[in-house]
Amino acid sequence: MAKVCWPYFDPEYENFSNRINPPRVSMDNDSCHDCTLIKIDSVNKPGILLEVVQILTDLDFIITKAYISSDGSWFMDVFHVTDQQGKKITDNKIIDFIEKALGPKGRKSPEGVKSWEGKRVGIHSIGDHTAIELIGRDRPGLLSEISAVLASFQFNVIAAEVWTHNRRIACVLYVNDATNQAVDDDSKRLSLLDEKLNHILRGCEDDDNVARTSFSMGFTFTHMDRRLHQMLFADRDYESAGGVTTATNVDSPPSFRPNIEIERIEEKGYSVVSVRCKDRAKLMFDIVCTLTDMEYVVFHASISSDGPYASQEYFIRHVDGCTLDTEGEKERVIKCIEAAIQRRVSEGVSLELCAKDRVGLLSEVTRILRENGLTVCRAGVSTIGEKGLNVFYVRDAYGNPVDMNIIEALRKEIGQTVMVNVKKVPANTKAPETSRGWARVSFFFGNLFERFLT
Repeated sequence: MAKVCWPYFDPEYENFSNRINPPRVSMDNDSCHDCTLIKIDSVNKPGILLEVVQILTDLDFIITKAYISSDGSWFMDVFHVTDQQGKKITDNKIIDFIEKALGPKGRKSPEGVKSWEGKRVGIHSIGDHTAIELIGRDRPGLLSEISAVLASFQFNVIAAEVWTHNRRIACVLYVNDATNQAVDDDSKRLSLLDEKLNHILRGCEDDDNVARTSFSMGFTFTHMDRRLHQMLFADRDYESAGGVTTATNVDSPPSFRPNIEIERIEEKGYSVVSVRCKDRAKLMFDIVCTLTDMEYVVFHASISSDGPYASQEYFIRHVDGCTLDTEGEKERVIKCIEAAIQRRVSEGVSLELCAKDRVGLLSEVTRILRENGLTVCRAGVSTIGEKGLNVFYVRDAYGNPVDMNIIEALRKEIGQTVMVNVKKVPANTKAPETSRGWARVSFFFGNLFERFLT
């Protein structure tokens, strides 16, 4: 059967439709005593749900409940959100930003949030950059080796996100030279860098398919977290999800294993994906991102949090209008959603490091982590002005929780030149501040919002 995609709409017609029925965004702080209601009414279009969830996630909002309906040509959403401290959204600057970003001005303005480059790279722009994407087999000390190679080429890492899952590692790094310029004018230099990075990623294996490196110049318009999901999905990391205990996924006890079921509603023609798992920040984004990239359309959804757990239901069809009819297709969707949930899960200890930004800073810090027997499960790097901010989720080389005596020794070793903040990531319980703790580790616009608006 031929694949039927979304119908084509002339851009002028879409603008005309928006002028007649412009998107409406309202912020309601009166209806609920413990959260803010964000209501969005808009003309429906492909990808609109992911766009909205992405913006709310980048602002580090905690979505406690959500109701989505997008049958036909109209899209209606209600989100119950709080800030990281569990309080309502009352800052007028943030409210004004949301209304502009999600409303008619954000949709048609070239200065709108969709095209704002700083948000896409996870930093405020400090010059041109070159984007490097890496994927390969994970092993202890690999991030340190990658950072050392970049430092040897005098490249400064201004922003990065690193995920590991099922013995695979995916990295998106933004680098420039000492003059804050991209390095796109030296093809020989980039070719040599590509060769060295691929050599490190391959390790002792000769198969070129086990590792990949790619470069792009200028600003990328793919959301960093979404790109990491896409890279690991293309790498088929989900194929061993749930069945293999690895060094990077040894932290998945039964309480962390998502319960995912798929049923079909005959009379409505939907497949219903039900997910119940441990709650955390960005959970809805990860699931919606995966469904979207697998070419499924969400027509209705219901999201809620129940203590330490989240319950989410998505009424979906494939873009060709079909439901999930075969067991093989259902099994693949379940595996992919489970992988998407677990990629961001990190137990144990997180280290937040702040120091004056310079070429080689990431290399120096990751070398010290490696020399102390620590392996990085997930990491994020950002730059604010002259400060480099690094966050690492670490375990020991065997994937076990870190001995806190090692952390204290490390703090003393680097505490003279680097500010170190150590946080324990809870494993089995979730007080309100726990979910906020997840949300604090973000390298996008949300963390920097107030700082750069004032």
